[in-house]
Amino acid sequence: MGGEGRTGPLGSNGRNNGPQLSETSDGDDPKSRRQVPTSDTSDSDRDGRLLAGVRDGTWLSGQDFPPLAYAVPGLIPEGLTLEVGPPKAGKSWLTLGLLLAVASGGVALGAIKVGEPRRVLYLALEDGDRRMQDRCRVLLGEPEIPPLFHYLTRIEPGALLATIEAWMRRHPDTAMITIDTLGRVMPPAFQGESAYQRDYRVGAALKAQADACPGLSVVILHHDRKASADDFVDSVSGTHGLAGAADTIVVLCRARQSAEGSLKVTGRDVPENEYGLQVVGGTTWQLDGADLSAAAAAARTRTDTRAISDLSAQVLAAVRERPDGIYARDLVKRFGKDVYQYLGRLADAGRIDKRARGLYVPVSELSEVSEDQVSGGAVSDSDDAGVRNGEAAGQ
Repeated sequence: MGGEGRTGPLGSNGRNNGPQLSETSDGDDPKSRRQVPTSDTSDSDRDGRLLAGVRDGTWLSGQDFPPLAYAVPGLIPEGLTLEVGPPKAGKSWLTLGLLLAVASGGVALGAIKVGEPRRVLYLALEDGDRRMQDRCRVLLGEPEIPPLFHYLTRIEPGALLATIEAWMRRHPDTAMITIDTLGRVMPPAFQGESAYQRDYRVGAALKAQADACPGLSVVILHHDRKASADDFVDSVSGTHGLAGAADTIVVLCRARQSAEGSLKVTGRDVPENEYGLQVVGGTTWQLDGADLSAAAAAARTRTDTRAISDLSAQVLAAVRERPDGIYARDLVKRFGKDVYQYLGRLADAGRIDKRARGLYVPVSELSEVSEDQVSGGAVSDSDDAGVRNGEAAGQ
């Protein structure tokens, strides 16, 4: 990748050959630019060139763009995706499972239908043929590997972009290309180029290549930072250059020796969310739920469970089981009178909401509770009084 095209964005001639913002040698001084004599004709010609690409609302309103294409619906759209995770967390197993699902037209992560079989290319730069065969058979559970699954374990030094271009010329129907890992082909910085500029240059070059092929998803695997980050986008190793260039960022989180994990997703075209995952047999990643919505709910429940006591978690789960609402007196029958103070704390924390006297609902289901449901049950003053007394006792 370091010698890409010699004069291209990933070239290795020691110069930054990308577009330059400054067009004169006079620096940023507006006066020095005004001193350059120009004629009205030359100004007009230059203005015309600079503004040739301007379009208006009328043009935009008349366009009929194709819908956004997905390699994996809801997770991997067309464009450039950055998949991040710690070493040995299972990124390669996750990626291979997604590629095989797309190539076979099967189900990704045990639940997401990907449509008809489509061609994929896996640049598995840390693997060999034997390992690739073994892993495919483990994930597929059968010896036959989809013919639309293609892979390379070696590419010429500095030829990443050229390799992808050559592949797309021969196979323009390709749905997904994955680079595992970016570190194997990351070029050095140009002389005088900062780490951020290098990262953004590399990311922008790969994004431009993905954008040049409508419907293509280019996924690059990358390690995360060792330090923890409050914002999961900050977990991307290196500078923000790669994250800034990518259309979509997917972060795989998994504690060592745990069968549970999660995917944190954000991007320009995908909804930002976190999805619960489970790893089966130490190799196969599956959604923790029947679909993405269920997996998102599972991730929220895990987060809440880690943050509160066991009894609070049980009360919260009981409320979430009843999107139409549940009365405090019914929870008392299951958990005892101490439930009142837990209901108060959960409501104060914004994890549940009190819809009426003694009636509690999940915060995400408020719109589904009708007035008939509120008035349909006999609400006793003891429900409200119990919560108030419980809150006082718990403080």
